[in-house]
Amino acid sequence: MFRCARRTLVAIATLWSVVAAHTVIVYPGWRGNNLHQNGTTPSGEVPTGALGMNWDKETETYNFPYGQQWMYPCGGMPTSTNRTRWPIHGGALSFQPGWFPGHANALVYINMGVGTEPLNMSLNMVPPFQIVGPSNEYYNGTVCLPQVPLPKGLEPKVGDHATIQVIETAQHGAALYSCVDIIFDEPQNVAEVNETNCFNSTEAGENIEFNLVFATTS
Repeated sequence: MFRCARRTLVAIATLWSVVAAHTVIVYPGWRGNNLHQNGTTPSGEVPTGALGMNWDKETETYNFPYGQQWMYPCGGMPTSTNRTRWPIHGGALSFQPGWFPGHANALVYINMGVGTEPLNMSLNMVPPFQIVGPSNEYYNGTVCLPQVPLPKGLEPKVGDHATIQVIETAQHGAALYSCVDIIFDEPQNVAEVNETNCFNSTEAGENIEFNLVFATTS
């Protein structure tokens, strides 16, 4: 049986907390802007036979009727050739959850795929959790995880490639995907983590709570 324990998200550097609604990864980087929503008619309707990703012959681009972030594994974005350096023993991750309405409640997963073009993103970095946002509409707010550990048993070398995947399973059941492609390096060679790129919002209307998800037996 699954249970939840509610906690208030606070900005305390000695504690790491986790959260992510349409997601923008602030630190250490982002594979690319996949907040695009296209492929619908001017009135906002989905054309007949176009529920999936489709090639538009007129624009010579892909259409994403439900938005790019719905596409596994990284929201329709190709692997980046300009990788971000990330500490070899784990490091910070920061993202903004409230870019689109409708995701005040959602489950969040943070995973890693190993290699330059990882096909498997099932290496868990933190336990799953439920976000409880301040509003079901658009809201400001940034979340900082000061020290995200590596997946259990992973021992990368300097120069190894990997991809960090942030998944948000929305309250209606669909999943949103965002990624950052990294190259492992020593901490002194990694971009500085400070209050401008990794912080927890505490202002009114930006405060985010979350439920820790765990299992019990009876």
